[in-house]
Amino acid sequence: MAAQDLVGQRIKAIRRQRGLSQAQLAHPELSDSYVSLIESGKRTPTPAVLELLAQKLDCSLTYLVNGVTAEQMEDLEVGLSFARMALENGEVAEARRRYAELLADGNLLGLASLRVEARYGFALASEACGELVEAISALEELGESEAEAMTQERKVAVALALCRCHRERGDYSAAVQVGERALEKMARSGWTDPLVELGSTLLSVYLARGDLLRAGHFAAELLAAADALGTPRAAVASCWNAALAAEQAGRGDEAIALIERALAIQSETGEPRNLARVRQAHANMLLRLRPEEAEKARDLLLRAQREMEAAATSTFDRAQGALALALAEITLQYPEQAVEYARAAADHVRGTWGWLETQANLLLSQAHFLLHQDGEAAAELNMVTEWLETVPPTRKTAEDWMTIAELRRRIGDDEQSVAAYQRALACAGL
Repeated sequence: MAAQDLVGQRIKAIRRQRGLSQAQLAHPELSDSYVSLIESGKRTPTPAVLELLAQKLDCSLTYLVNGVTAEQMEDLEVGLSFARMALENGEVAEARRRYAELLADGNLLGLASLRVEARYGFALASEACGELVEAISALEELGESEAEAMTQERKVAVALALCRCHRERGDYSAAVQVGERALEKMARSGWTDPLVELGSTLLSVYLARGDLLRAGHFAAELLAAADALGTPRAAVASCWNAALAAEQAGRGDEAIALIERALAIQSETGEPRNLARVRQAHANMLLRLRPEEAEKARDLLLRAQREMEAAATSTFDRAQGALALALAEITLQYPEQAVEYARAAADHVRGTWGWLETQANLLLSQAHFLLHQDGEAAAELNMVTEWLETVPPTRKTAEDWMTIAELRRRIGDDEQSVAAYQRALACAGL
């Protein structure tokens, strides 16, 4: 129902409660026919007329416009403030609970802007709690039912979050569809900081599904857009993901230079949550490209972990940090510590049955092998195999099958090793 219809209905209801006719309410400033048109939703009253009618009906202007009293409006705004604060402080379960309570409050129905904020906040809190299906549902509902109430920047933010959540679930096709559709629709008039961030998230999906040619071209496009904008926000987003594209294309030195540029720019802005994420990404890249610098990478990861504990980073950010620390400890030949970090990562994403949980199982298998615990290593590989058999073939799944094959070979399971090599080749289209 349109807002003007709701306003008209409230005017009509209060008029009747006061025992007034339309003519009595209108006299002398308005005509009774104009009041009739307002009540039927066929005319939208000006702010001055609304204020006049509120005085005549002896009710608050806030109630006429929004359907809530001034006190109720204040309570809702305070509730949103506390929910927002909980999310910003990393108290994600508390934030999710508070946003859910607000959405269940009937007083929010007539308040489009507050309702949008509550639904978006609930989606982010759900994502941070690892409830990706719930987050996706909330974001899709926002896009379908609240489009008229959202600003352009909010629409971009919703599309970015939805693209990211699909990516985290491993549904790359859905993530690409969301990202490409949003960019096609919203980037026609030029790039903005939020759109570059959305594009960078889409680029990460191209990389995850192994579309390296598309990723390379798109990375260059994003870097050019960021240079034209000249803003730190766009520069960090584009450099970060362009670094990942360069890495996968085999240009290691370029990748390191790009991620270090992103880290330097982010360090100057002072925003702690993204700084922790970029620092973690830098350390991850060092581990992959320069394993001889594993100790430096571990120090960076520990620093990023401390920063994440003090900020509202998501469950998946913390899981990725723990996974990176597990890999660092394996590289440094400390398998006991690697087991602790890998288990912590698995605990963060337990039940999501997705890529991060799978990576935790792979790292646990490697650590158990180093500890000469072949039975435990095989059990972890069985869990990974079970998951990989349920997902579509991608470049990433091919890499995971190769890892399984090598680990199976090391623990002496030659038959399973050969089968995993065959699955890797099939995923790669060979």
